This record gives sequence, C-alpha cells and structure tokens, in this order.
Amino acid sequence: MLLSAIYHRMSEQYCYPLDKDNLIINIKTGYDIDRVYIVYGDPYEAGIMGGSEQWSGQREEIVYKKRLKNHVWWTTTLQPKYKRCKYYFELHAGEECMFFFEDGFLTKEEMDQTGKTLSYFIMPWMNPADVCKTPSWVNDTVWYQIFPERFCNGDKSIDPENVLPWQSGRVDFHDYYGGDIRGIRDRLPYLRDLGITGLYLNPVFESDSNHKYNTRDYKKVDPHFGTNEDLRMLVKEAHEMGIRVMLDAVFNHTGSDHPMWIDVLEKGRDSRYADWYMVNKWPVEQDGDTRDGRYYSFAFARYMPKLNTNNPEVQEYLLDIIRFWIETFDIDGLRFDVGNEISHSFLKAVRYMTSHMKEDFYLLGEIWHDSITWLLGDEYDSVMNYPLSTAIADFWVYKNRGRETFEYDINRCFTMYYSQVNDVLFNLLDSHDTNRLLDKAENNIDIFYQQLAVLFTMPGSPCIYYGTEVAMEGSYDPDCRRCMPWDEIDSGKKDAEISEMKKLISMRQSLQSCKSRNFHFPNDVYGDRVISYEKIGENETIQIYLNCEEKDVKIDTGDFDEVLYSRKWRAEEGLSGLLGVNGILILRRK
Repeated sequence: MLLSAIYHRMSEQYCYPLDKDNLIINIKTGYDIDRVYIVYGDPYEAGIMGGSEQWSGQREEIVYKKRLKNHVWWTTTLQPKYKRCKYYFELHAGEECMFFFEDGFLTKEEMDQTGKTLSYFIMPWMNPADVCKTPSWVNDTVWYQIFPERFCNGDKSIDPENVLPWQSGRVDFHDYYGGDIRGIRDRLPYLRDLGITGLYLNPVFESDSNHKYNTRDYKKVDPHFGTNEDLRMLVKEAHEMGIRVMLDAVFNHTGSDHPMWIDVLEKGRDSRYADWYMVNKWPVEQDGDTRDGRYYSFAFARYMPKLNTNNPEVQEYLLDIIRFWIETFDIDGLRFDVGNEISHSFLKAVRYMTSHMKEDFYLLGEIWHDSITWLLGDEYDSVMNYPLSTAIADFWVYKNRGRETFEYDINRCFTMYYSQVNDVLFNLLDSHDTNRLLDKAENNIDIFYQQLAVLFTMPGSPCIYYGTEVAMEGSYDPDCRRCMPWDEIDSGKKDAEISEMKKLISMRQSLQSCKSRNFHFPNDVYGDRVISYEKIGENETIQIYLNCEEKDVKIDTGDFDEVLYSRKWRAEEGLSGLLGVNGILILRRK
C-alpha cells in the first residue's frame, strides 16, 4: 500500500459542513487502493473522551470517487445526529488493510494494542454560523462580461476628443472608440433575448485610460461613459429584465492621478496618506517602472501605485466606497481586481459588511490559481475559474493526449474547493485578459463550440465574454478588446452564431443537470479522444459526447430519450448514429 499517496486532514476541502445537517468528508489515495471505509460516530457516544471508554463507530463504505492524474478522490456525505463527528478510515489494497488516524497509519494489531490512545479525526461542532454559504442565485446565472469602451457607443456627445470611428478590426493599446453606459442600456433587450441573467462590467469609474483600471475617483462614473445616474438607471433597467449586475472593484491600487497619491508625491513622508500606499524610498520618483522597489505597484506599472489594504484607514475608505455603490446603484456583486494581493483582513471586513447590507451579495476574486485560502466562507464566495478554462483548452492544445487527461484535469478543478463554492465558481473561457476563444480554438469553429458545450454543462456559473456569441476574433490584449460588430449583428449576418449560443444558454437555463455538481466519466464510446461525461440532476440526467478523434465515431443512443443539442450528428435508422469529427452530442437519459 502506497501510504505516501494517502492524504486527509480535518480542514479545508477534506472535511466541512455543506449545510447545518450534512458533513462532507473527502480522502485522497493512490490508485492501488481498492476500497475505502469510514468508521464514524459521535465523539461522546461511549462517554467523555479521555476516559477508559471503548468507542466504536458505524462503518460505511465510501463508494463515490473521482480520478485525478496521480490520485483517487473519495467522497462521502454524513449526517451527524448531534452535529459532531469522530472518525477514522479503513483502507484496502488487495489483501492488505491499514487504518488511518490523525497521527498516521496503523495495522489492526497496532490499533488494538493495550494502552494505545487512538488519535481520531474530529469535527467538533457543525456550527451553522460557520458554514460556508454562497448566494444560490449565482448557480442559475449566465454571465456576460462587458468591456465598456468597446461594447456600444450610445451617446456620441460624451466621446473622448481622440475618438476613432467604430470598427470591428484590430485595436491598439491607447485607442478610444466611445463605448459608454448609454450604449449598454440600449442593448439590454439584446442581452435579455440572448438569455443573459448577469452582467459583469469592467471598471466604469473615472480614469484616464480606456480600460479604467487606474482609478482617479471611485465615486464618479467616468465622464466619457456617462454619469452616476446613467449607471443607476442601467442597474435598474437590468433588474427589471431579470439581469443582475456586478461591478469591478479595483482596490489593489489606484491611478497615479488619484488625489491621495498626488498628495504623497507633493508632501512626501508628511502626507497624511504616506502609509496608505507602499512606499519604500523617499522622495518618490515616478520615472520608469517600479522594479527597483521604490514603491510597490500593480505589475511594476508606475501609474498604478499599490494601496496598503492592511491600513485600517484604507480599509474604511474602501468600505465606504462599497457602501456607496450598493446604496446608490443597488449592485448585486463585486469582482475584485488582483484579488489575491488584497489583505485577508480587509476582505473579511468586506464580507461582514456586504452580508449585512445584502444577504445574497456576490463577492468574486480575480485569482488565477488554487484559491482555497480565500474560499473558506469568510472572504470571497468564488473566484474566476481560470484553472477550468486551462483544463478545457489543454485537451485541444495537446492533441496526443487521451480523454482520461481531460477527466483528470476537470476533476482537479472541482476537488479544490467546497461543494457550495463549486456551485458558484465563475467559469469562463476567455476574457479581457486572454486571447479570445476562437483564437484558442485555432479558428476552428467546431472546436470553438465543443469548448462552449463543456462550459455550459459544468458546475458553477458560466460567463460569455462580449462578442463570443458571434464568434468574435481577437488575439491577446489589446486585440481581445475589439469593438462589438453591431453592423453585422443588426444586419443579420451573425444570426446563425447567435442562434447557436441561444440554444446552449436555453439548455443551461432549463436543465438543472447542466448546473449540477454531480458528474462522472463513463468513457463508454470507443476512441481515445472521444470525451464522454454524464451530468446527474434532480429531474434528469444528460450525457455529453465530444468527438476529438480524426474520424467519425458511432454512438449508441438506445438508452436516451432525446437529443438536446448537437453539431455534426447524423442519426441512423435504429438506435445509433455517427458523430462527425469535432462534433457535439448532448442527450437526455431515460
């Protein structure tokens, strides 16, 4: 038995309450383990711990598991009657059996040794106040990300002086095209008809750049985007259409023209804001990048000095801004830019305040890596699920990989966090910080839709980057920030693409199985690169097939009621058909 591959601890995603009644316990092992049992019960079942009592628990086999690249993830859900749980594991590999306790592994003889005190795993108390709670509406939401400067120009009277004519080709870093809030408001009916129920807006507050990530005034909508009243009306009108709105919170840094930073530049150490930033060398010099460490900034950019979010005054300043946004605009969530560099103490204060202002307020962090530290229930609800977008893309990047690698990578993404966090993960395939999905798919429209089919059938909450619904082109920043091709859309040239996206969104919205966290990979079709996975919902079960082979594959449909969505599928007489190269088939199971 490979003991070094076995891991469990009573913390993080290995043991946690799903709600006030259900306790989820996970253990990771190597592939040599055949069976896992858990022995559990109340810690005080035999008396007060520490005495001469002989405790014995209830023994159950753990049957649910997910395959990772080098490990197997076993999971079970218990319902401790008294909200406490004491437990250990019984592991079998062939004829070998070991028992796993908090302090290590024991044989049966060692476990029964007279005088041995057994160190059980203990969940001391499932306190309802400590249960990680996430806003339930997010799992039902289909997001649409808008980069405001490039979405729609609705009010030419507020265009920047150097505005360029609206066009759908390549753009440069410093181009302005006049997109604004009025334009977003004008296109809300389009988004509603598409099936969108959540808007994520890149920054809209005053800034001297087209991206607005170098904020000058957090309480004033940028004049080239409109007014505060325009933003308030956008949220109001979106809400009337059943669309929630999330703003971008750029609290890691300000712009170099923010009044507080200017005060620091002018007064140096004597500025009342000297400790609001992270200055290491006085006087402050602004030439070149900040690699010399004279002050900390976002990504060495001198025009984005980093805020000291450990400072209580800075925290109160930013909390006041959030209060203002919620009270003035009635927003539903915040996405925190550079969310992994903001202090944990500040995020805990944000969580406490927003949960008391709006119980189901959504807090999303921009974090590109394993984020368990931020997702324990007292900071973010969720993060941008870039690991999932990488897992999806990699299967098409590495064309020599078998489908088991796709299974391993997807399972990794959904064994990193609590189940209730998985329900609200912000799933995306592209954004303003990446090349566009069509570019990732090497301009292959069939692969483009295969990856979207995965996105819309994963647990969490899917997000479409503006223009993805019309297969918009674009490479890396700034090319991923092109202008929305409204001329082509309004003239009907993109009707086919929009229709395809509507089908996927409608399927997602109408079937609970698409949103469900319960899935597995039967791999029931011949072909090393034919992805097959099943989603199990409360009312139905669906099966997804993606043919990534270089030839058509035959699929038996006898166990299914209907085809929910397909591309390159040719049904034959009887109970089977052919799925073409790069084809998609989604079926409802009987």
